[in-house]
Amino acid sequence: MRSVWNGSISFGLVSIPVKTYSATERTASVSFVRIHEKDGGRIHYRKVCELDGEEVPNEEVGKGYQAADDTIVPITDEDLAKLPLPTTKTLTILAFVGADEIDPLQLDKSYFLGPNGVAAAKPYALLRDALEHQEKVAIGKVAMHGRETLAMLRSHDGAIAMHTLLWPDQVRSARTVAPSDKVEIRENELTLAETLMDSLGELDESELHDDYREAVEELVSAKLEGGEPTAPRAAPGTGGKVIDLMAALENSVRAARESRGEGGDGGAGAEQDEESASVTPIGSRKTAKKTAAKASSGSGAKKTAAARKTSGSAARKTASGKASGSGGSGTKKTAGSGGSGGKKTAAKTSTAKSAAKKSTAKRSGKKASA
Repeated sequence: MRSVWNGSISFGLVSIPVKTYSATERTASVSFVRIHEKDGGRIHYRKVCELDGEEVPNEEVGKGYQAADDTIVPITDEDLAKLPLPTTKTLTILAFVGADEIDPLQLDKSYFLGPNGVAAAKPYALLRDALEHQEKVAIGKVAMHGRETLAMLRSHDGAIAMHTLLWPDQVRSARTVAPSDKVEIRENELTLAETLMDSLGELDESELHDDYREAVEELVSAKLEGGEPTAPRAAPGTGGKVIDLMAALENSVRAARESRGEGGDGGAGAEQDEESASVTPIGSRKTAKKTAAKASSGSGAKKTAAARKTSGSAARKTASGKASGSGGSGTKKTAGSGGSGGKKTAAKTSTAKSAAKKSTAKRSGKKASA
């Protein structure tokens, strides 16, 4: 890698010569060129002087500062080198703070710092290990690319990484984009949102890739081969419909757990997952308790009614058994030992006896009349 800035880190009375290398690579991202839509010719941007209208080569392009009255003051590299700023060649460390004290909105560009020479290796490693052991970052100032900027140093993968920071007054306020009205968030909604956060699991770096670049490359390949690009897949969405926030959260939790192989249709683990993901319907907890009490009392009433029906049925069966068993002790034994068959036999015996009695009474009546 080619160094983009050479200087020193001022760490108290310790000076560490370093070389600065760009830590990011943007050539892999998608980039387009501008063309003329009529004939496909490429459009170039030329540096043209507004005074004589002629194109200016790069070696003749310099820097200038536009004053308040629109007067342009030429500034050379020699002028900048003579500025009374110690940060032009030295990164001066001002303080050591926790990484969580730095607002990510201030992060600008990232660089790697490497020791410049054999003598710089030991103090370089000392600063790196101290940052890692104390779990802190160093905040300093440095002048790079014609301007002074804040810088943050941290230990990273055996090296020292430097992130240039925006000045605090360069970060805009978020008050104009935040909701103007107070939004009420219920406790069960917040709980379910946190459950969804936990269900998504850890970040898998193997899944981090540029889908847009791959799609553009497929599109270019299809056009080079003279074919038609494949139709894009429809993105999942709600189709502009208003959705239930709680239902969306519950479905998201369920989908996240299924993607990780958790949950399912059966098993104690699935029931436990469903129970942990369930929430009380929207409303106060007092209302939920009253509803639960009513449900409990209703269930008890149903059980009492069922018990009454059962006891009434048993009583009717007992009465029927006594009626069928009035024909004698032998009949009772048969009904008790034979089940339903015994009851039928006892009923037949009783009917036969009744018929015999009626027949005898008829004969006696005929004799008396004779």
